[in-house]
Amino acid sequence: MKPGLEAIIGLEVHVQLRTRSKLFCACRNTYGAPPNTQTCPVCLGLPGALPVLNGEAVRLGIALGLAVGARIREHSTFYRKQYFYPDLPKGYQITQGPVALVEGGTLEIPGDPVVRGMAGPVRVGLERAHLEEDAGKSSHDQRPDATLVDLNRAGVPLLEVVGTPDLRSPQEASDYLKALHRLVVFLGIGDGNLEEGGFRCDANVSLRGSGETAFGTRVEVKNLNSFRFVKQALAFEIERQAALLEAGGTVAQETRGWDAEKGETRSQRSKEAAMDYRYFPEPDLPALAVTETEIAAVRAALPELPEARSRRWRTAFGLGEEEAATLLQDPAFAGYFEALAAACGNGKAAAIWMLGEVSRTLNERGEAIGALPLTPTVLGELVALVEAREISFGTAKDQVFPALLAGEGRAGAIVAARGLAQVSDRAAIESLVAQVLAANPGPVAQFRSGKTGLQGFLVGQVLKAGGGRLDPKVVNEVLAEGLAKG
Repeated sequence: MKPGLEAIIGLEVHVQLRTRSKLFCACRNTYGAPPNTQTCPVCLGLPGALPVLNGEAVRLGIALGLAVGARIREHSTFYRKQYFYPDLPKGYQITQGPVALVEGGTLEIPGDPVVRGMAGPVRVGLERAHLEEDAGKSSHDQRPDATLVDLNRAGVPLLEVVGTPDLRSPQEASDYLKALHRLVVFLGIGDGNLEEGGFRCDANVSLRGSGETAFGTRVEVKNLNSFRFVKQALAFEIERQAALLEAGGTVAQETRGWDAEKGETRSQRSKEAAMDYRYFPEPDLPALAVTETEIAAVRAALPELPEARSRRWRTAFGLGEEEAATLLQDPAFAGYFEALAAACGNGKAAAIWMLGEVSRTLNERGEAIGALPLTPTVLGELVALVEAREISFGTAKDQVFPALLAGEGRAGAIVAARGLAQVSDRAAIESLVAQVLAANPGPVAQFRSGKTGLQGFLVGQVLKAGGGRLDPKVVNEVLAEGLAKG
């Protein structure tokens, strides 16, 4: 995109809520059941069937609102949104409007210095978050002559989080989506599974001249179900609109879909206006009333939020922002790290192991932290041995950790059985240092002539001579003394 144009981006994110049943009926809210086996007269829209609101969905919506500092409306309403599609059995969707359960709030993300001209965090506003029911699922690729409809998903509770158009680049859109996803997962209000449609978004994007305040013509890109696709789709759409404007053309207000295989957006239909949906109040549901007592109960049950936990780790353990963010990849991983830090008594060391050997092992096995066959206490014993300099880090990583994974016993027993204890005896190390200095007269002479970088080579030779069991700190001290004597 040429200078002089600014992208205006807002995301509408659909979060499937983690409830046992659907939003307005008792059908199970689970993924993967055989098609059309989790339906009833209510979610099929049969005559005479009446909806009953799921109170747990309301509680989960309040939790998100409190986490982002939003206003929880004590009275909100349900409306019917009319449109016709095979996977919408009633011919309308029950949603909230014009008053939503959650209004306002913010999320903090790293600002994109490329487009903002400065580095630093940006607070992105949330317009609202409202409850609504999901539609079913249409499959267009299973048969060449028909579209198949599965209504298991019809009526599943959604929280639609509508962001304000405060994002200015595909990178910021991806960062916002990741921040919201992490919050949803840590609050436990949804599983955030993008592949299964548990967390998906529509992106609205327009361009305007730099310095202008009016918005350009908005295009909506539908059903983006990965952070990577959000970045790719927005980057393509921004360039497409910019090319149109720079050629003297105009941008049509429309809905487009993302073709991941071809890396392009495609026109689907003209964008509907609110009047096209013929909204009117849902006659079968009363207004939703939420009391201060109910809001207070949800607030009291909130867990420590990801950003607060990150700040605590950075202060208490001396972690960097990227380290903390990676440790917060999911609640189970973060919880294991917390327990490991407590078990070994060193948060920084625990982070090194979590981001190193633990992550490598899980990636190789294609498993999550829950499948690791080591409790934080067992792994913490190994980390503590390294920190106490009873064994070297290399020995712990290459020999003891694999033995722990293989179930050969506790760290201390493995070290004793294999004779892996680290040697810190100065006399023994002085003898090896003397041997190495005598065997490497060339590098020693070069070091003493000013090539001090060769000390690392000599340290390596001493450690090798000691079979990897020498205390590196003592080796460095003794070697420095030996080199200084020349």
